[in-house]
Amino acid sequence: MSHNPYAVLKIRDFNLFITARLLVTLAIMVQAVVVGWQIYEITKDPLALGLIGLAEAIPAITVSLYAGHLADVVERKKIIVVCLITLVLSSFALLFFTFNIGAFILANGALPIYVVIFASGIARGFLSPANFSFMPQLVPRDLYQNAIVWNSTLWEGAAVGGPILGGLIYGYFDITSAYTADAALMVMGLICVLLIPNRPLPPISEEQSVFAKIKAGIKFVFKNQIILGAITLDLFAVLFGGAVALLPIFADDILHVGKEGLGFLRAAPGIGAVVMAVYMTRHPLKKNMGMILLFCVAGFGACMIGFGLSTYFWLSMALLIASGMFDCVSVIVRSTLIHTLTPENMKGRVAAVNSIFIGSSNEIGSFESGVAARLMGVVPSVIFGGVMTLLVVAVTGWKAVKLRTLQNVK
Repeated sequence: MSHNPYAVLKIRDFNLFITARLLVTLAIMVQAVVVGWQIYEITKDPLALGLIGLAEAIPAITVSLYAGHLADVVERKKIIVVCLITLVLSSFALLFFTFNIGAFILANGALPIYVVIFASGIARGFLSPANFSFMPQLVPRDLYQNAIVWNSTLWEGAAVGGPILGGLIYGYFDITSAYTADAALMVMGLICVLLIPNRPLPPISEEQSVFAKIKAGIKFVFKNQIILGAITLDLFAVLFGGAVALLPIFADDILHVGKEGLGFLRAAPGIGAVVMAVYMTRHPLKKNMGMILLFCVAGFGACMIGFGLSTYFWLSMALLIASGMFDCVSVIVRSTLIHTLTPENMKGRVAAVNSIFIGSSNEIGSFESGVAARLMGVVPSVIFGGVMTLLVVAVTGWKAVKLRTLQNVK
C-alpha cells in the first residue's frame, strides 16, 4: 500500500487541533522573544535570562504528575480550554505592563514578569499531558505517525514564524504591539479548541487512589527501556545542549545583530525542523529508529559546539538550522514510541513523565545555561553543553541496548 502523506489532514477535528497548536505556539514564541529581550534590557544579566526558564519550569514540574493523572480521568478538552484561558490572561497581563501604570509596576525590576511566567508555567504543566493524550483520540491508530509528523511540522512552523514575528514587531514597532500580537494569537488558538467536539475518556485504569494511578504511570515508563532511553536521551541533550536562553547575548554582544537578528536566531532551529518534518511526511522512518535517534541527538550536540565557537551570523544561523533538523527527527521518533507503546488509558500519566523529562528540561536547561554562562562565560558554557550532549549519547547507546537495536514499532 502506498503511503499517503496527507491522509490525516482529511480529519476536521485534527485540523482544528493542529491549527490551535500553531496559533498558541506562535503566541508563546513571540512572547519568549519579547520577554527575553525585555528582561535583558532591564537587568543586563545572563542569569536573569536563565531565571525565566526556572520561573516556568518549577510550577510545570510541580503539577506535571497530577496533571497526567487528571488527563486520564477528566475529559481532555476541558483541561485544554482551562489552560488556554489561563495563558490568554497571562498574555494580557504582559501587555498591561507595557502601559503607563504597568511600566510603573516594572520600575523596580522584572519580578512582576517572572510572576506572570510562573502562572503560565502552571497552565503549561497541565496543558502538555492533556494535549498529548487528546491528539490520539482525534485520529485512527494507523495514522499516529502521520499525525505526529504533521503536528511537529506545524509546531516547528510556529517555532520559525513566532520568533521572527516577535523580533520584527518589537524591533520595527514597539513592545506593546508585540504583546498585542501575542494575546491575539492566543485567543484565536482558544477559539479553535472550542470548535472541537468533546471526546469521551477511555476506560479508567484499575488503580483506585490518585497516588496509585500516578505510581503506575511512573512504573510503566521506568520498566520500558525503549521509552525510558528515548526520553532520558532528550532530557540531557536539551538540559546541556540548548543555547536558546543565551541568544539575546549572542545577538547583542557577539554577533551584533540586534532585536531583529535575535528573532532570526530564535527561528533558525525551527527552519531546520520544518524542512526535516516536511521531508518526513513523505519519507516516514521504517527501520533503524534507535540508531537514527542516537545519531541525531549526537548531531544536535555537535551543532551546539559549532554555534558556541562561531562569530559569524550566517554560520551561526546554519548551525542552528542543522540543530533543528536533528532535533526534529528525535522528537518524531520519541513521540511515535510513546504514542504507540503506551496504553490509551495511561497516555496522560506517561505524557506527564515525558513532560517532566523533556518539556521542563527546556526551561531548566535555560536556567543551567544562565548559571553556566555566569560561571564559565557565555561561549565556554555553550561548548561545554555540546560536549556533555555527546557524552550522554555515548552512555545511552551503551546502556539502552533495546533502544539502540530498535528497528520500528507498529
